[in-house]
Amino acid sequence: MQPYRLTAYILLCLAAATSLTARAQQDPAFAHYWQIEAGSNPAAVGRQPELNITGLIQSHAAGFEDGGSTIYAGADMAFQLGNTRHGVGVLFQNDEIGLFSHKQFALQYAYHLKLWGGTLSIGVEADMLNESVNGSKADLGDANDPAFPTTDISGSKFDASAGLFYARKAWYVGVGAKHLTAPTVLLGETNELKVKSLYNLTAGYNIRLKIPFTSIVPTTMLRFDGKAFRADLTARLEYAREKKHLYGGLGYSPQHSVTAFVGGMFHGVDLSYSYEANTSGMGLGAGQHEVSIGYRMDLNLGKKGRNLHRSVRWL
Repeated sequence: MQPYRLTAYILLCLAAATSLTARAQQDPAFAHYWQIEAGSNPAAVGRQPELNITGLIQSHAAGFEDGGSTIYAGADMAFQLGNTRHGVGVLFQNDEIGLFSHKQFALQYAYHLKLWGGTLSIGVEADMLNESVNGSKADLGDANDPAFPTTDISGSKFDASAGLFYARKAWYVGVGAKHLTAPTVLLGETNELKVKSLYNLTAGYNIRLKIPFTSIVPTTMLRFDGKAFRADLTARLEYAREKKHLYGGLGYSPQHSVTAFVGGMFHGVDLSYSYEANTSGMGLGAGQHEVSIGYRMDLNLGKKGRNLHRSVRWL
């Protein structure tokens, strides 16, 4: 008998997970996408002169057992070689829901050049993907069904991503492509998971208000994998004066969710919290909690005295 494959079953579960957590495609959608630009576009690494460290945790389907969570951790920095500027970064992401675990480890590089009064960044990324199914914990009505694993299975595959990013004065726009190789990850000897390519566009603008030290920052993230499309529209009100930095705002994803968030800089750490409420599927109460934390440190060792420490995420 030809062995069964898990492809259809895994994709079905991923589709269910997407509905459950108000996500699009196979990759998680973060409410704080504007704080982790390098997570969707490697061209964003090294945009700021400081060492930038960001961590994020997102809980799925509040109130439901085994809803899972996503953990993101990334760091990037800029450096000079002669008259040229470059950026390097590293990120790790672990996305879990139910019996499924999706891990990503990436090394990133970007080249920055002056163009038309702004800066154009060209980025590439090398990825290692790991997919696993915890079959030993599956509670099946028919334990002998060959379409379901009864043991833990996993597989890994190399992947690649790329992107462009352009910033000029108060606005920016970026385009990125993840999973360029669209790899098929083999799970054990008889099962496989197809990873789709994902394309995104992000943009933002910093609108200075007449009220001192205050601005409105609208941003957007558009994502498309060839079939499914998701748009996130966000607006936040920011107050920044010297070491004080506070912000709050709302986000809306048509046919998916509404999001509210609040954050600011506290003792050198940029901390933000959001709640994403589903407008379809599981309803408002089964949304996602998300906490983002960031820190920036000046690495210009040529300066005299102690290094200056900052952590403000400023456009």
